Amino acid sequence: MSRTPSTARRLTAYAAVLLLAAAAPAAVDPPAAGAAADPVTVTVNARAGLATVPDTALGVNHAIWDQHLGSTETSDLLRAAGVKMLRYPGGSYADIYHWRTHTAPGGYVAPNTDFDTFMAAARRVGAQPMIIANYGTGTPAEAADWVRYANVTRGYGAKWWTVGNENYGNGHYGSAWEADDHPDKSASQYARLVVEYADAMKAVDPSIKVGAVLTMPANWPDALTAGADPGPWNQTVLSLAGPKIDFVDVHWYPGGTAAESLARTAHLPDAAWLLRQQIARYAGPDPGRIGISFTELNVGAGQNTQPGALFLADAYSGLLEQGVFTVQWWNVHNGIGTVSEVAGQTDYGDFGMLSSGGCTADGSICEPPFNTPFAPYHGLSMMNLFARAGDQFVRAGTDQPLVTAHAARRPDGSLAVLLLNKDPDTAHPVAIDYAGFTPAAEAPTVHTLVNGASGVATGRSGSATARTLPPYSLTTLVLRPAGTADGRPGAPGRPTAGAVTDRTAALSWPPAAPGGAPIAKYEVYRQQGAVSEQLGETAGTSLTVGNLDPGTRYTVNVLARDTAGRVSWSSPPLTFATGSPAASTCAVRFSKDTDWGNGYVATVEVVNTGPSAIDGWTLTWTWPTGWQQVSSGWSANWSQVGTEVRVTSTPDNRRLAAGGGSTSAGFVGAYSGPNVLPGVFRLNGAVCTTR
Repeated sequence: MSRTPSTARRLTAYAAVLLLAAAAPAAVDPPAAGAAADPVTVTVNARAGLATVPDTALGVNHAIWDQHLGSTETSDLLRAAGVKMLRYPGGSYADIYHWRTHTAPGGYVAPNTDFDTFMAAARRVGAQPMIIANYGTGTPAEAADWVRYANVTRGYGAKWWTVGNENYGNGHYGSAWEADDHPDKSASQYARLVVEYADAMKAVDPSIKVGAVLTMPANWPDALTAGADPGPWNQTVLSLAGPKIDFVDVHWYPGGTAAESLARTAHLPDAAWLLRQQIARYAGPDPGRIGISFTELNVGAGQNTQPGALFLADAYSGLLEQGVFTVQWWNVHNGIGTVSEVAGQTDYGDFGMLSSGGCTADGSICEPPFNTPFAPYHGLSMMNLFARAGDQFVRAGTDQPLVTAHAARRPDGSLAVLLLNKDPDTAHPVAIDYAGFTPAAEAPTVHTLVNGASGVATGRSGSATARTLPPYSLTTLVLRPAGTADGRPGAPGRPTAGAVTDRTAALSWPPAAPGGAPIAKYEVYRQQGAVSEQLGETAGTSLTVGNLDPGTRYTVNVLARDTAGRVSWSSPPLTFATGSPAASTCAVRFSKDTDWGNGYVATVEVVNTGPSAIDGWTLTWTWPTGWQQVSSGWSANWSQVGTEVRVTSTPDNRRLAAGGGSTSAGFVGAYSGPNVLPGVFRLNGAVCTTR
């Protein structure tokens, strides 16, 4: 298994990139762009509410090899971009860093980077700190002393503390980049010590939040089990430490070309779903209290150019829509890497958001002057203009994979729409349709970041329903509503689901506060992409919805309508999955035997539970995503078309006796994104019970 892409970045000696560039490279004109003939259809559904933007949403990483970590210039730039959370002391350095002596044996520590300097910078930025306690070479007592110094001695009120960084990279799974002095490097030992860290740290300050390191679904070493651990890393850590932690900490470097990285943001809803499923299954009582943070993100190509900006805005939006409480870019300053040209612009291979001002080893190419913002900085600035704390994300979608849309509804009733054109060569006209929102008949405020620009341009132009997106561009429209929202009822609370079966779910929710008139009824909607489908309505605060499909994921919202016809904002979303029938004429057991992170061997057992024998059978299922497939199979005839899998009997196993006759077949599965297993199986057309 190869080392993770974050390894070399954060072990770079920052001293090597402190030389200021003698001159910035000459600007390169972007390539000439064509224009698509047919407009892309964009749908924005203000009735389909997603998560609310938290006050910790926009984050970045600081590192102790950066002597400008606490400078006024750096802090002012981060404040201007809307940064609200800063992570310290920097990736893998956290597992060799001793805060009291401000040393990191084996690593470079720059001057002016101690904890007090960092906290002064965080306050200047207006950001909350997220601090990484040293797991690799530290102790629970050392971490507790840090909490005491921060919150008792200095009164900083530092709330968020993570135990370690990428500790699965300690050699337990074969690759070793993360320092770990413990003789036992298992996931079980990490989890046991997380409990000790949490107990020691909270004994000093019970108000703090302690997080544990998990891995991203479908990213190494997800699904791997090593040594005597009871399961893969996430399962083991959650099972043992879940009751003691308040959040989990995940990193994501999608890798690949610029185009591949930009396409992989489509993985985020399923990745968030799997993380929450793991937390719910393994973390013990009240798993909903455990938050999710993504504290390192970056692309594999185009780090300083427009792919970085596009990926940042798309990934931050996609994760925050799913209720992640902070997303943090790697890094503020990092250093020059492999220089290339991306879409007509010079890319320095620098994982920093701001230029380090350094040159290549031979001095032939230098970055622009120190602290010159790179494209991801402008992407973060765009996020600050698009989604503000207290806004509620709502569903938005398009019919063109190279054009992505996100939207957020603001407390004043206005709506912000973020449009991303990931096509480096072609301008795409868009036609925007709105549901649950009527824009005012005026030119919207428009924020635009085009390829090669030195910042976000702002003006008022065009209409709310039509726009042409330049190649490789980010565009935010801010739209005022037609009419007034005065007297509108408040939004209902987040619904919960009980008694979920294969066909029904009992939903309930906290009531909405009346506005200018009494509440007349509540309407329950299912999100179907960017379209809402009404499932029912009631005068009360509970509803059992029926006619659901087995083995299907549902995301629902509740809206309140008053006697004057005014409609509230949507409730926060609820996502649940229906099961399989409790009784059926067939049963299926789907089990993964081995899994290596992008593929696995599985066994499928088919059981005839009906009263009549079966002579010849066909088993079918649908993969939940487009990146899952059957590579090969045995003991049956296997085929796949699109996402549909079809398995048919052979002469040897075609007959299944009544009342329990069974057979098994196996296959090799492959996946290149979150591996969400199928929820429903059909045998000769009948929906089976999943065991």
